Amino acid sequence: MPPQVRTAVIPAAGLGTRLLPFTKAVPKELAPVLDLPAIHYVVKEAMDACIQHIAIVTSSGKGALQEYFKPSDEIDRLLRARGMNTVADEFRQMTERLTFSYPVQARQLGLGHAVLCARDAVNREPFAVILPDDLLVSDEPVLAQMLHAWQSNPGNYVAVEEVPTERISAYGVVDPLPGGQIDSRTYRLRGMVEKPPAGTAPSNLGIVGRYILMPEVFDALAETRPGAIGEIQLTDGIARAMAHTPLFAYRYQADRYDCGTPLGLLHASLSLALRRADTAEEVRRWLRDLE
Repeated sequence: MPPQVRTAVIPAAGLGTRLLPFTKAVPKELAPVLDLPAIHYVVKEAMDACIQHIAIVTSSGKGALQEYFKPSDEIDRLLRARGMNTVADEFRQMTERLTFSYPVQARQLGLGHAVLCARDAVNREPFAVILPDDLLVSDEPVLAQMLHAWQSNPGNYVAVEEVPTERISAYGVVDPLPGGQIDSRTYRLRGMVEKPPAGTAPSNLGIVGRYILMPEVFDALAETRPGAIGEIQLTDGIARAMAHTPLFAYRYQADRYDCGTPLGLLHASLSLALRRADTAEEVRRWLRDLE
C-alpha cells in the first residue's frame, strides 16, 4: 500500500495581476467568493480529503494569508453570535486537524519553482498541489476523488476536464497512452503538451489545478531549466519525472470556477449563492431585475 498523502501545497506567492488594483493591498487568494475567501474553499477541500498539513507558498506582503488561518477565540465568538456556526465550526476543525507552514518564494520564477520552494515542508512524501484560482465544487472533494485512484495506481496525477475544441489551445493537454485507460476516469499518459496550436492537441482533456505528486518530482524540478519566459513550469518537471514515475490523468467530477478574474469571482459567487437555500431566491430576483 502506498504511503498516505499528508501534505497539500498551495502556491500563493503571485501578485495576482488579473485582479489589480485590489491585489496591490490584499492577496488575491483572499478575494471573496460569496462570503468566504477563495483560499478557504481549497483548504477545506484538502481537509475533507484527510490532508493533515497545508504548505502555503507565499511571498513578501502576503502576511494576511497567515493571519487568516490563525485561531482566534474572539472571531469564533463573533461568528457564533451572528449565527455563522458552520463557518466557525470549519475554522475550529482547521485549527484542530491541520497544521500550516508558509514556505517563501522570494522570486516569481513560475509554478514549478513555487512547488520546489515547498520541498522541505513536504519532507520526501507524496503530496498534493492545489491551485487556489480553480474552485471545484462537488459532493465528494475532487482531491478525495483523485486520492482514491492514486491509492490503486500510485504515481504522478494531474486532474483533467473535457475542453471544447475552440478553447483547447489555452490549456496544458494530456496525451493518453494507447490502451492506457484504466477505468472510466483514469488514464495512463505518455506525455503532455502545453497550449497546443488549434488542431494539434493529442486529446480534448485539459489540465486543471489539482495534482498528486511523488516526492521524486522535486529532483526533476531542480533539474528543469526555465522556459522561454524565464519560468520553471510544473508540467515540465512532471514530464521529466516520467523517466521513473508513471503519469496518470484523472477526469474529475465537479463544477469548476476560475477565481483568478473579476468576472470569474462574480460567476462563482452567483453560482454558490444559487445553491444555498437562504440566498437562492434573492439572487434569482436580482437576476430577473437585470433582464
